[in-house]
Amino acid sequence: MCLALCAPGLAQAQGERLTAGESDPRLMGWMQGFPPAPDKIITQPDSVYFSFPKLRWSVCHLRQFLPTAGISRGLGAPVALAALPAAEAEETARAIDALQFTPIGGTAPMTWEASLFANYTDGILILHEGQQVYERYFGCLEADGKHAAMSMTKSVTGLLAQILIAEGQLDDSLLVRDIIPEIGDSAFADATVRQVMDMTTGIRFSEDYADPDADIWRYAAAASPLPKPEGYTGPDGYWDYLKLVQPEGKHGEAFHYKTANSDMLGWIISRVSGKSVTDLASERLWRRMGAEQDAYQTVDGKGVAFAGGGLSLGLRDLGRIGQLMLDEGVINGERLFPAEVTEHIRAGGDRTKFSGYPAIPEGSYTSQWWVFHNKNGAFAARGVHGQTIYVDPAARMVIVRFASFPEAKNALIDPTSLPAFQAVADYLMTR
Repeated sequence: MCLALCAPGLAQAQGERLTAGESDPRLMGWMQGFPPAPDKIITQPDSVYFSFPKLRWSVCHLRQFLPTAGISRGLGAPVALAALPAAEAEETARAIDALQFTPIGGTAPMTWEASLFANYTDGILILHEGQQVYERYFGCLEADGKHAAMSMTKSVTGLLAQILIAEGQLDDSLLVRDIIPEIGDSAFADATVRQVMDMTTGIRFSEDYADPDADIWRYAAAASPLPKPEGYTGPDGYWDYLKLVQPEGKHGEAFHYKTANSDMLGWIISRVSGKSVTDLASERLWRRMGAEQDAYQTVDGKGVAFAGGGLSLGLRDLGRIGQLMLDEGVINGERLFPAEVTEHIRAGGDRTKFSGYPAIPEGSYTSQWWVFHNKNGAFAARGVHGQTIYVDPAARMVIVRFASFPEAKNALIDPTSLPAFQAVADYLMTR
């Protein structure tokens, strides 16, 4: 789900672990001082900087470990998010903090505020009817900081692809080899663009981070921007790896969450648009949505952006993306893309092909977005360690969250997060 960025933290997260308060990077003293104390320095390799609890600092500082490409917001002034009057905002925040819900599979109620600490939240923003009604920061993150989006990157890549489809620049019925002939005999060659977008390709790509022989590790080795070790003979970069992917199963049969699809899609949209994914995101989103900050994306050794998980950005700009999805391509009175883009995503993918996610029993996946098919019609961008854009059309609500949960398993977070989000939606619909 997040390539080698998150995998090393798994082992350290097992058993007794520090709480959110105990592992706060400011309390732990990571990288403080000039120079920091030797035992407080976080460096390469990834087995160091992305192990818990160090990851709680690293998620806000990825460009200090890896090369990146910028996503420019341009030179215009940002457009401030609409906000409640101060007194009303304080009252609303207190009311939300006190909301109670019962976690999935639990028996005891939990408050919204308690859930923030349970899920190691670094930043959370709630928009209702286009207004900011709640905003809090913890750990490594401040309002002007940037945080790793992890696999929410996929949803930005998918959104850009869906925009190109709506505008007639990309035909999702074409085969990958029709657009990228150099894909050769890769298993991707005879998959359709839509199968890549919806992750229904029949490709061999294991993301079992606990398995040292999993494909994800070979992918990570190829993608690493650091010098290859002596004797390395494998592929160099994301795109070289994609040319070697082998088949497993049949295209179109079932949804299988495999990050390689996202980087294949990144290659496709770069080819048809003539722009890198970072430049395309800048042109179509950041420069036009009133963004407050530039963003950045990690790259491989050839400068190709990690379209499946390399994005870092500010929390409020994440909220702007969520608001764009809620308002079907319109923000600040300007239409950035056709309404049919979000209409397609909200409708979801083929639910008969979706399985394996107990907290999303009625779900589906399309255009690199998760669709819940719940009573509120919610859909989301999601990334490991707790990253979320949660869009609730019925409540006219957007919740965006950055987090640094110790384990790279959203299945451990969903039982708390999803009912918490519903509790806020229910409250906002009664205001």
